[in-house]
Amino acid sequence: MSNEQSEQPLLSEAPDLVIITGMSGAGRTEAMHTLEDLGYFCIDNLPPAFLIDLVKLAGLQSRSARRSGSARRLAVVCDLRAKEFFSTLTVELALLRKKGLFYTMIFLDATDEALLARFKASRRRHPLCEGDMTITEGITAERNLMGSVREIANFIIDTSKKEPRALRKEIHGLISQKSEQDELRVAVSSFGFKHNSPHDADIIIDVRFLPNPYYEEKLRAQTGLDDAVRSFVLDRAETKEFLHSWYDLLRIIMPGYVAEGKRYLSLAIGCTGGQHRSVTLAEETGAFLKQLGYQTTVTHRDLQLAEGAV
Repeated sequence: MSNEQSEQPLLSEAPDLVIITGMSGAGRTEAMHTLEDLGYFCIDNLPPAFLIDLVKLAGLQSRSARRSGSARRLAVVCDLRAKEFFSTLTVELALLRKKGLFYTMIFLDATDEALLARFKASRRRHPLCEGDMTITEGITAERNLMGSVREIANFIIDTSKKEPRALRKEIHGLISQKSEQDELRVAVSSFGFKHNSPHDADIIIDVRFLPNPYYEEKLRAQTGLDDAVRSFVLDRAETKEFLHSWYDLLRIIMPGYVAEGKRYLSLAIGCTGGQHRSVTLAEETGAFLKQLGYQTTVTHRDLQLAEGAV
């Protein structure tokens, strides 16, 4: 690690500013999307000369001056697409350090062979290729120009053999203090099929096979939030069998969604009118997911509708 690298604080907390740079075709777009999912305001292809102006516009301050948690977090991609403007990057970084701003720079790299294969697969032109210059010559020219920047990067990631998912995971581990499970937000909702099923749900569970409290006169006006209805639904053998299997399924699929980098998951549980069975089981599902450690909210889409539909 160079002297300039060692001046950067260890990532005991998420940096206010992340600078993504590196070789064209090495995964800068994927890195930007990852940071966007982590709550960063992202800008692609920013000329380095605008870094200080951007920092001022966003109101970033030195770590000693700002209040905890008060800063907006920024991520920018700076690379040779900026042409002659890129040469000012080291100067701008020195100004950031002088102001005491907490930033980190990630350099994405890959072998020449991997980069060439990616450009051939995408059929895109290398940004440095002009005239009759070949892709290989463009890669070589870029590598020579990026050498000094690579030297001062805080982290260098070789993406030659990395799938996008692996790159996202590595960047997440570098930048975020939260686990990937903590980043997943789960929305559980109840609804009534007679009022149409939700179009944005990832998973829809139909619980109309369970006995309906609506047909019990004393329960009709109540909802799945009331104890009497909850007991009617939950105390039945078929409900217990369903929940046992449903919970087993959730134990399997939830870690899979986390591993795939999913950031939002919508589970919708439906009965006929959205008043009784689905409400009770959405509450149970939400409580179970919270016990597993997932950030979960529970809503009831049709609970406010007037009584009258089964």
